[in-house]
Amino acid sequence: MKRVLFILPVVLFAVVAGAAFLRLQGGAPSELPSNLIDKPAPAFELPPLPGREGGLSRADLGGRPVLVNFFASWCAPCLAEHPLLTRLSEEEGIPIYGVNYKDPPEDALAWLERHGNPFRLIGADATGRTAIDWGVYGVPETFVIDGDGRIRYRHAGPLTPELVEGTLLPLLRGL
Repeated sequence: MKRVLFILPVVLFAVVAGAAFLRLQGGAPSELPSNLIDKPAPAFELPPLPGREGGLSRADLGGRPVLVNFFASWCAPCLAEHPLLTRLSEEEGIPIYGVNYKDPPEDALAWLERHGNPFRLIGADATGRTAIDWGVYGVPETFVIDGDGRIRYRHAGPLTPELVEGTLLPLLRGL
């Protein structure tokens, strides 16, 4: 009887902790909603990476549908999706704008040199303030912006061939 009284709290704790863990897991980050869908992209103005021209601002996003991709050189999933971004840029002609998130500039430049640069313009978000304004959970995250500068779609996590073919390309073609 004493043994049961000792084990019962441990079992009860394990059940409650397990239920809480499962509840907190929720969906994948890519399934988390964005309050910015169908709203104008937030105002921002980011400097370029050192030695590069331009930087990136809200004004660069209007006129035609584009992708905005938040990335970093230290982000393994960013490297995994990079060939898809390159294909979208080079083969599909889709304008892609990059936001380099909390990355040492020399690391970002070396990463782009090593893996290629699919971005028309890149802004350096050294503090992460722009990412916060966009509601970014973590890198990579990709946004579809329509010709009026409104956010039409958000994907948290690395792009996949299935997502590109089944969601992004049809959406971009429809805009």
